[in-house]
Amino acid sequence: MLDKARGLAADQVFMDIEDAVAPIAKPEARKNIVAALNAGGYEGKTRTVRVNDWTTQWTYADVVEVVEGAGANLDCIMLPKVQTAEQVVALDLLITQIEKQVGLEVGRIGIEAQIENALGLINVDAIAQASPRVETIIFGPADFMASINMKSLVVGEQPPGYDVGDAYHYILMRILMAARAFDKQAIDGPYLAIKDLDGYRRVAGRSAALGFDGKWVLHPDQVAAANEVFSPRQDDYDHAELILDAYDYYTSAEGGARGAVMLGDEMIDEASRKMALVVSAKGRAAGMTRTTAFTPPA
Repeated sequence: MLDKARGLAADQVFMDIEDAVAPIAKPEARKNIVAALNAGGYEGKTRTVRVNDWTTQWTYADVVEVVEGAGANLDCIMLPKVQTAEQVVALDLLITQIEKQVGLEVGRIGIEAQIENALGLINVDAIAQASPRVETIIFGPADFMASINMKSLVVGEQPPGYDVGDAYHYILMRILMAARAFDKQAIDGPYLAIKDLDGYRRVAGRSAALGFDGKWVLHPDQVAAANEVFSPRQDDYDHAELILDAYDYYTSAEGGARGAVMLGDEMIDEASRKMALVVSAKGRAAGMTRTTAFTPPA
């Protein structure tokens, strides 16, 4: 899996020492991860390691062994089941000590905080601003569902009996608000039914529509679906670029220095430009090419 990840069209690869690794296999997992990071081949991807959470006996050794062994080839440490800002601060302090000890640039390694229970969600604002290292807030649906006694065994799907609305809407929006308020990424967690790509697209579409920056994949088959869902549709991307070009023209002296104009049947103004920037940025990040162009009126 560590080798196969090198060739996947994913923006990030995270190597796990937590739930995907049996307790007796964790020491060996650390060594495998250090060797893989130092071997390279993950160019163009954010290289992250998920350590165990602070309630376990493994966290300290996870961080020390991975950062000491491969810190120069590591971008982020992911901390699961974060419940308080103090847990983020503790991780920051430990990473800083290691960086100083082994001569790494202090502060370069980021922290991704995974919200997986009710207490973590209540404290998500404080968690998001607990350290300058925090880059990303992640929703961990499976543990979260268990922590609030949700009556479902299908991760990310609506629980039986919940027939109106979306049982996850508040959770997703709460994480998204904290992320946006403090300029962090918001990432949705996994969809465990890896053979059900339609289900993946449906659940990913929910967080993508709200404005999340991405969603985990657990299998190579989910990668293309994730990239598809979180990239704008071609016509939306074209329209966003058209709005940006038109707004630039009409606010210029040549275009009449107007702040609000009609573009076809649509009024555009500064707010329109900001919305278009979001869609345009997603399209450009996905490598999309526009198929239309703005032509100033004669």
